[in-house]
Amino acid sequence: MRSARTRRPKRSATFATSVGGVRAHRLFAAYYDRMNAHAERLFLGRRREQLLHGLTGTVLDVGAGTGANLPHLRSAERIIAAEPDAAMRARLARRAAETDVPVEVTDASAEALPWPDDSVDAVVFTLVLCTVADPEAALGEARRVLKDDGTLALLEHVRGDGRLARVQDLVTPVWKVVGAGCHPNRDTLGTVRRRGDFHLDAVEEFSEIPRWVPASPMIQVTARPAG
Repeated sequence: MRSARTRRPKRSATFATSVGGVRAHRLFAAYYDRMNAHAERLFLGRRREQLLHGLTGTVLDVGAGTGANLPHLRSAERIIAAEPDAAMRARLARRAAETDVPVEVTDASAEALPWPDDSVDAVVFTLVLCTVADPEAALGEARRVLKDDGTLALLEHVRGDGRLARVQDLVTPVWKVVGAGCHPNRDTLGTVRRRGDFHLDAVEEFSEIPRWVPASPMIQVTARPAG
């Protein structure tokens, strides 16, 4: 029989405003968890668990949203949850306060992370690089703050091939308006490879929702710093 695990006392979220936030998407934030609920049950929750459960030390969750990753980061010693959208951040703070691991909720953008070089053990992007203004800058910042023996963890929807890619290009102008800046046509894996900042340890390309959905092609990636 497995021994009962001693639960650590719940911690209150702390706040450290360091970079000016972006416009709050209040309606999107209010419905975000409900919109994703089916996908979380179907595959996202499982994918988050596979990707995140083994991360230890100080983990930086970039674009933490409403905090969907927090339950899966239970092996971390400390979580920094960076979220520039004030409406998302308010919901994130409530979830962080119910998390066993200490969580620092911070107003920070992916392209200007306010932490020193080589200061975190893992950097996480889940459904974020589709939305940031400059994915290359965000990845550069991730490499800067990540320790040389650290881990980059990605779970993102990406650009498809052929006809799907053309559909993604067609719908992106509208999609990014209704999706709070989301671009379904971003070649995130290609961006990671072009930068050369990381050695890719594991790459899985998959689709668990119908292929006609613009955000259906996805990647799950673990990588380590190069050089």
